[in-house]
Amino acid sequence: MWSSPDKIKELQKAKSEILETIQPVETYLDKIHSLEELSSLLSEEGGEVFFEEFKKELDSVKQELDDMELKILLSGELDKNNAIITIHPGAGGTESQDWAEMLMRMYLRWAERHRFKIVIADLQPGDEAGIKGTTFTVVGPYTYGYLKGEAGIHRLVRISPFDANKRRHTSFSAVLVYPEIKDDVPVEIREEDLKIDTYRSSGAGGQHVNKVSSAVRITHIPSGVIVACQTERSQHRNKELAMRILKSRLYDISVTEREKKMDSIKGDKKGISWGNQIRSYVLQPYRLVKDHRTSIETGNVDAILDGGIDIFIKGYLNFNSNAA
Repeated sequence: MWSSPDKIKELQKAKSEILETIQPVETYLDKIHSLEELSSLLSEEGGEVFFEEFKKELDSVKQELDDMELKILLSGELDKNNAIITIHPGAGGTESQDWAEMLMRMYLRWAERHRFKIVIADLQPGDEAGIKGTTFTVVGPYTYGYLKGEAGIHRLVRISPFDANKRRHTSFSAVLVYPEIKDDVPVEIREEDLKIDTYRSSGAGGQHVNKVSSAVRITHIPSGVIVACQTERSQHRNKELAMRILKSRLYDISVTEREKKMDSIKGDKKGISWGNQIRSYVLQPYRLVKDHRTSIETGNVDAILDGGIDIFIKGYLNFNSNAA
C-alpha cells in the first residue's frame, strides 16, 4: 500500500464513504437517547422549563431523519459521483440566453448552499445578455444523485426585460445532467473517432486568452457528441477536462442504450420547446414554480431561482422511488 499513493487515496475515499453512512446514524441514535432523557424530565415537577430545549432537539432529530431518508433514495450505482451539467438555451435569442444564465446561477447557488465545489469547463457568453451555453461539474458526494432529476426542459414565463413593449414571453432551456466517470470505468474512445479543434478562449485570463489558442473542442464523430473546454490556461489541461466530460457523456449514453431507454437521455432527444418541459417557472401573470412530473409547486419563485430547489430534488427522488 505504501508504495502506491493512488491506492492509499482509493482506500481513504472508501473509508470516507463508509463513515458518511455510519456517522449520521450514530448521531441520530445519540439524539434519540437525549430526547428520551428530556421527555422524562418534562413529566416531573417544574419540567416545563425543558420544553423549548426538547422542541429544539425534536426538530433536529426530524431533520436528521429526513437527511437519512434522502440518502437511502440515493442508492443508484452512480449516484455518489460528481454531476456534470450542460445548459443549452432554446430558440429565442437574448431572451432564452438570459434564461439559461438564470438557470446556471440557480444551480451555482444551490451548490454554494451545500458547500459543493463548482468547476466550469465551458461558458459561452451571449451577444447581448445571458449565455449561449455552459458545461460545469458540481463536485461533492452524491451530487449526481441529487441533480439527475434536473435533466430536461425548463420553461420560463415572464414580462421580458428585453421587450420595449413589455410583452409576456415564454422561454425554454435544456438541462443535461450526467455522472462524472472514474478513470477505472472502461469506456473505449478511439483516436480516429475524434476531431479535436483548438481556438482562442473567450473567458478570463488577460492577454493570455487573446494570444494563445488554449481552448479545446472535441467532436466524437460516431455519436455526434461535442464537448468544449476553455476555462484553463493550458491547452493540455483543457483537453484533459474535455476528454473527461466526453467519457462521462459516452458512458451515460451507453448505459441508456443497454437499458433501452433512449427517450430518457437527459433531454438530448427532446426538442427545447412547448410540451416537453419538466418544470415551469411563471413570473407573470402570477408567480408559481411547478414540477410537471411530481406536481410539486410553490409560489416562492425568488427562493427557487436563488438555489432553493431541494423541495423539487427530494420530491423527484421520492416520486422516482415510488414509480420503481
